[in-house]
Amino acid sequence: MEEKKDYRAELFYEPKNGFDTMTAEDRAAMEDYCEGYKRYLNDSRTERECVANAVALAREQGFAEFVPGMALKAGDRVYYNNRGKSLLLAVMGEQPMSEGAVITAAHIDSPRLDLKQLPLYEDSELAFFKTHYYGGIKKYQWTAIPLEIHGTVALKNGETVDVVIGRDSADPQLMVSDLLPHLAREQMSKTLGEAIKAESMNILAGSVPYADDGADRVKLAVMSILNSQYGITEADLISAELCAVPAFEVRDVGLDRSLIGGYGHDDRVCAYAELKAIFDIPGTPKRTAVCILADKEETGSDGVSGMQSQAFEWFMNKLCKATGSELDDCFARSLCVSADVTVAYDPNYPDVSEKRNAGKLNYGVGLCKFTGSRGKSGTNDAPAELVAYIRRVLDGAGVQWQMTELGKVDQGGGGTVAMFMGNRNIDTIDAGVPVISMHAPFEVVAKYDCYMTYRCMLANYLA
Repeated sequence: MEEKKDYRAELFYEPKNGFDTMTAEDRAAMEDYCEGYKRYLNDSRTERECVANAVALAREQGFAEFVPGMALKAGDRVYYNNRGKSLLLAVMGEQPMSEGAVITAAHIDSPRLDLKQLPLYEDSELAFFKTHYYGGIKKYQWTAIPLEIHGTVALKNGETVDVVIGRDSADPQLMVSDLLPHLAREQMSKTLGEAIKAESMNILAGSVPYADDGADRVKLAVMSILNSQYGITEADLISAELCAVPAFEVRDVGLDRSLIGGYGHDDRVCAYAELKAIFDIPGTPKRTAVCILADKEETGSDGVSGMQSQAFEWFMNKLCKATGSELDDCFARSLCVSADVTVAYDPNYPDVSEKRNAGKLNYGVGLCKFTGSRGKSGTNDAPAELVAYIRRVLDGAGVQWQMTELGKVDQGGGGTVAMFMGNRNIDTIDAGVPVISMHAPFEVVAKYDCYMTYRCMLANYLA
């Protein structure tokens, strides 16, 4: 009698929870990787800090600063620091750049509250900083939580001063106030989007007046503290980039410690994955491996440090010239993994997701063929052949993956840097970590998905 075939296993696509297939060795490797990520995330609260910390790690891994005109050979490891706000790294491959590069691209900026250029003022003997929110936030989530100030002040003499207030346990912290429920009837009758006005998101900075008889004595007292600690004046704040970020520590979440909670998973969780992957390339890859840590994605990827900047072309063109290749030939044969987070299905909010195509925690790196909104507006939409290639690479490397999308059709949507890479004639697909509470001050990801995203990036570099 003919043996009955298991058509279900053969014909159905049935992804599994990663913990059903993990070995003890895999779990130990996952935990080790995630401890490194948690340290990086805790110390990288802004894009400038992300770049500085990544450069320090890169130098430990033998990367040298790229200088235009320097000779490059297979196996060389170089990095280019773009104005301290974005970073490009490369490991030169055996093949010339005309055969294309394997590129991973993530962004290192995250939603936050930027201080305005003239931020400090006094009202009713309280000092405040005026803010302008950066990226897509729910404003009500940023009130009545502890905040830190991070950033850089550029002085007229050309020097810069780094400012960090609230990170050390001995530092004071700041906050944006909210109404008590007893007096919030009118506020609570409004929609969530209207309840907190952007211009009322002012950071409480002090209350003790300076010991003189002039006006704005509390403002003067706060400014005197900044001057004594950092040597800056109010005029120097005009040429400053200071922002308020949540003061929460990165922590394990869940009684089983399977999740990580913290600020800035979007998209530093993918940035760290591709950074660690390029560090871990053994020897010389076949094709040149390129890692991009970009800025400005949350506001459209514009500006000199964004993914639409010509800084990427400049860097790639220099690498091409070093191997006697043309940039357009390189782009036409290159592959890019746009390493950006995706939405994780949350059973508390099931109505916004289409369950069959939603990403799930603990199911591996999320592949996203298209992003955009409504009728796929503003999307790269990876070619079917590229999706098939990525499936082959990941399956061959034992990397668990899942297909994902950014919510139900017409529910909303979002974008990544993928379309900007596709516009350069580079085959591009999105792949990244599913996130719960994305863009909130405290986001949550699964350790398993973090680890599989790292392995995804490394598998593509080595393919």
